[in-house]
Amino acid sequence: MLDVRKLRLLRELAHRETIAAVAEALNYTPSAVSQQLTALEREAGTPLLERTGRRVTLTPAAHRLVAHAETILAVLEQAAAELTGDELTGHLRIGVFPTAVRTILSPALVALSTAHPRLELFVSELDPVLAPGALRAGTLDVALVQEYDYVPVEPDPALDTEPLLTETVYLAALSDGSLDTRRESPWIASTPGTLCHTMTVRACQAAGFTPRIRHHADDFGTVLALVAAGQGVALVPGLGALEPPPGVTLTPLRTRRRTHLAYRRGTGAHPAIDAARAALHASVADFR
Repeated sequence: MLDVRKLRLLRELAHRETIAAVAEALNYTPSAVSQQLTALEREAGTPLLERTGRRVTLTPAAHRLVAHAETILAVLEQAAAELTGDELTGHLRIGVFPTAVRTILSPALVALSTAHPRLELFVSELDPVLAPGALRAGTLDVALVQEYDYVPVEPDPALDTEPLLTETVYLAALSDGSLDTRRESPWIASTPGTLCHTMTVRACQAAGFTPRIRHHADDFGTVLALVAAGQGVALVPGLGALEPPPGVTLTPLRTRRRTHLAYRRGTGAHPAIDAARAALHASVADFR
């Protein structure tokens, strides 16, 4: 019989690619992860990993097993959800990106706390690119994830998602002008590796140039302050552009940012997660 905990480790290795990354995400030591995966190979009766020095890759059999593991883990999540009583107790861990905290999340938290006072809410602010891994690892129960027109995100088979909000992306500058007129301007962008940074680079490349990025800032209030100080131009999504400083002009672009609700497959009907989904959708409706 295959051990579900070991299957989870194999699934995470398929996503994270290194044993060290799996160990860090799931609070194991690398040697413990290696030992568990070796034991899983014995249980499966076939090689699952190809080892070359310190690197490991999954065999075709391992990839097939990961596909089954996704289904097995989702069914177990669904079973646990169906065993939960109607009264909402325990804790609910929510992951959210900074610009959504005050506009979308705060009203939803008030509604959840009022309707379900015995439900303990825990909020983690994080970049959306980290949210899928945190959901799979079980450190989050619900999260807001994003994609941009120029930065599509591959579906994660471990997660279910649903549309929540679509925003316009704006060109923030000290004067009107289209994107292709800013090829000589200095630019302000988020930290490399974030979705916002990738979106800025790709949007500019689609307009025929590579942006000359002078400043990096992840808080859109800081980004707009730098624009107001004449330090460059930037692309800012709607939630980050609600209160631009005096002198900053916001020109709407065709680019859109799309926010989705995400949770582990099989957990959507869990009373706490279902309540969070309803509260967040209601908050977005009121915000609009």
